[in-house]
Amino acid sequence: MPHPELTLIVAATRDMGIGLNGTLPWTGLKKEMAYFARVTKRLPPQTQPPAINAVIMGRKTWDSIPSKFRPLKGRLNIVISRSPSTSASTTASTSSGDEGPVHATSLEQALEQLRAARSSSSGRVFVVGGAQVYGAALGSGLARRVLLTRVLTGGIECDTFFPLGALRGEGKGEEGWARRSKEEMDAWVGEVVPEGVQLEGETEYEFEMWERVDGDGGDGGDGGES
Repeated sequence: MPHPELTLIVAATRDMGIGLNGTLPWTGLKKEMAYFARVTKRLPPQTQPPAINAVIMGRKTWDSIPSKFRPLKGRLNIVISRSPSTSASTTASTSSGDEGPVHATSLEQALEQLRAARSSSSGRVFVVGGAQVYGAALGSGLARRVLLTRVLTGGIECDTFFPLGALRGEGKGEEGWARRSKEEMDAWVGEVVPEGVQLEGETEYEFEMWERVDGDGGDGGDGGES
């Protein structure tokens, strides 16, 4: 069975900043976080439980999630780290309620474990961070789309960036990525996504969907986070 396609989901500034000092560089985006939860939980059409979506993340991203919210509920959590973990399982399962975490030392190993557990009725696979894992996904050739929350508010300091500069622009990106329409985004995520600029507190943002339009997944690595 071939590896599943990957959907990267990320919130980023206009300069593609995604983090500062190991955490998000903004706070209080409760509606945006609820959107993330709904989209990453929702099964694709004609797919029913016990299928479950998977979320793949690096150890630093896992550690940044408050312990009371780990693992992310209703999704199989796969955590990538070069350092062996004694707290995570090493076997993936797609049975309902089995949320992990499952440990892997690279994106390739994570996908192998997931493939061993998948069936034709399995759910979607999301990559949720951090930058190294995003880079590995883009370099794997399996990254099909990016669900981007574009943070429009300026002056947000970041020290970590999403490794795909094509998404800085509008329309077709120079690296083989194209922004899809509002209707296409709604159809894929399975809900009517709020249109235009959203405001929470003092932060403005907008929901977008981009898809790869050629066979080049970009440059990346093995995705391990020590």
